[in-house]
Amino acid sequence: MAVDTNVIEKVVTIAASPETVFRFLTDPVKYVEWKGSLAELEPRPGGTFRVDFANGKDIAAGKYVEVVPNRRVVFTWGWEGNEHVPPGSSRVEIDLEPAGSGTKLRLVHRGLPEAAVTSHTDGWDYFLGRLGDVAEGRRPRDAEKP
Repeated sequence: MAVDTNVIEKVVTIAASPETVFRFLTDPVKYVEWKGSLAELEPRPGGTFRVDFANGKDIAAGKYVEVVPNRRVVFTWGWEGNEHVPPGSSRVEIDLEPAGSGTKLRLVHRGLPEAAVTSHTDGWDYFLGRLGDVAEGRRPRDAEKP
């Protein structure tokens, strides 16, 4: 079996419970507090994952693959209108585990073409920081998006 070298892996600790972080990953109203301007989320296997970004032109789309309340969210990912990373062409796995009074979040993004790894790495760095902000009860950082 070939080894997928185009994998992004991020681990962050968030000072909020796994239940709180999970809601920010699956509730469309909470999701747009940290990423996107409109989210259509059906957090069940086969359910829709679609996020319109604030710039008005980028739309991430895929399907939920696995949802374990307060523990794990897996969905496919890609961009509408993008032939290099089309909707559903890559996979995002997010695991949540209690870490003291907070949560250790591990994100793995697999299946991206090599040319898309850097931009997606920068994007996850930015948006996971915003997720931490909102889950911890702060206003999300307003730095320029990568």
